[in-house]
Amino acid sequence: MSEPADLVAEIERLETKLKEAKTSITRRFIGQERVVDLTLTALLCGGHALLIGLPGLGKTRLVETLSTVMGLDGNRIQFTPDLMPADILGSEVLDTAEDGSRHFRFVSGPVFCQLLMADEINRASPRTQSALLQAMQEKTVTVAGEDRSLGAPFHVLATQNPIEQEGTYPLPEAQLDRFLVQIDVNYPDRATERDILMATTGVEEDESNQVFTHQELLDAQTLLRRMPVGESVVEMILDLVRAFRPEEPGVSERVAETVAWGPGPRAAQALMMTVRARALLQGRLAPNAEDVIDMARPVLSHRMALNFAARARGDSLADLIETTAASLGSAEAAA
Repeated sequence: MSEPADLVAEIERLETKLKEAKTSITRRFIGQERVVDLTLTALLCGGHALLIGLPGLGKTRLVETLSTVMGLDGNRIQFTPDLMPADILGSEVLDTAEDGSRHFRFVSGPVFCQLLMADEINRASPRTQSALLQAMQEKTVTVAGEDRSLGAPFHVLATQNPIEQEGTYPLPEAQLDRFLVQIDVNYPDRATERDILMATTGVEEDESNQVFTHQELLDAQTLLRRMPVGESVVEMILDLVRAFRPEEPGVSERVAETVAWGPGPRAAQALMMTVRARALLQGRLAPNAEDVIDMARPVLSHRMALNFAARARGDSLADLIETTAASLGSAEAAA
């Protein structure tokens, strides 16, 4: 078989496995298909995700279910103002041997896992939040001057409450940029909420089963990078990212008047990966312009900000992203 035929066969096998995984996830996390797709997108791309939603919408349940279905060793950290970096990374303790000699032994923290849930991440102090920066980007931590690898895969799924700001510390832009996508978890519709009530208030609940192993997830991440991306899609990604930089020549008047700072090259990289994952989850062999439009908001919304005047007017960043992406999509279709 030729290389392209081999690639098609591998992609089709992965598509089948992903459908099985989604079916298993929905046994415990009912509805919210968009949220499930975006979290799977983050895992397929080898990235991290920030889930923003009110308490009680199932964010913790989703992460626990993903850990089971994807065959990942998971840990959970409840972030609080008194949490210290050593509580996440681990520390060295002094051991005394039977002969009286002493030596330091490293006790690993909960970050040494494959899927880390950082619950209410904005409740921790900036010092503790920064302890995750190296881990999320380089997948290593430095303790007592020694670099320690976290292994692979390693993913952080962090949660954040959008309305409760008392006693919280907003995540710095440097840390936000390390999240591949921002996922908004909204209220379920009435039919879905009814299904949740019936499924979770009885004597027994359906359980999810393991579909992937961690090695199969790593193989899927490698396969995703081999998926072809058309030149028109690449150009659309570049056009979209550069369209939100207020200092860029030829930028629209609306962007110039409302955006304080725009997305950097990491945003373009994130779009390049996530459009492939979306195509894969929808059973297609290559991404198209629709994928770029759909992934614009989750990839860009935490990588740019409105200026003071725009915030005072009540302008919406989400509306700006969706309108601009749709406009580029229309121009691409017309061309």
